Amino acid sequence: MEASTKFIHICLLGLLVFVGIAGFGRVEGAGECGKSSPDNEAFKLAPCATAAQDETSNVPDSCCAQVKRIGQNPSCLCAVMLSNTAKISGIKPEIAMTIPKRCNIPNRPVGYKCGPYTLP
Repeated sequence: MEASTKFIHICLLGLLVFVGIAGFGRVEGAGECGKSSPDNEAFKLAPCATAAQDETSNVPDSCCAQVKRIGQNPSCLCAVMLSNTAKISGIKPEIAMTIPKRCNIPNRPVGYKCGPYTLP
């Protein structure tokens, strides 16, 4: 009986340690995109999907409006373009980085380093 109680205590302790470690990596508050995650912001760039895969395609106005909004914070724009959602969607970061220029956004962060890419 004592062995099974000890086993239960060890399992509970292990569970508490696991939950503690899993929760430790999450910080409640603002990240690159404020309280929204880069993946959530990436969904808002759905109108940009074709333009972010083919640099010769036209960039829709709805895409430019979202890029202009998100681009107010270059670190957020960078995080969005390199997010898991963007990767899964087939976005090519080297082409996605050209969208602010293709939208003729006047105050875009020219020269901003985004991972291995630089905004033109």
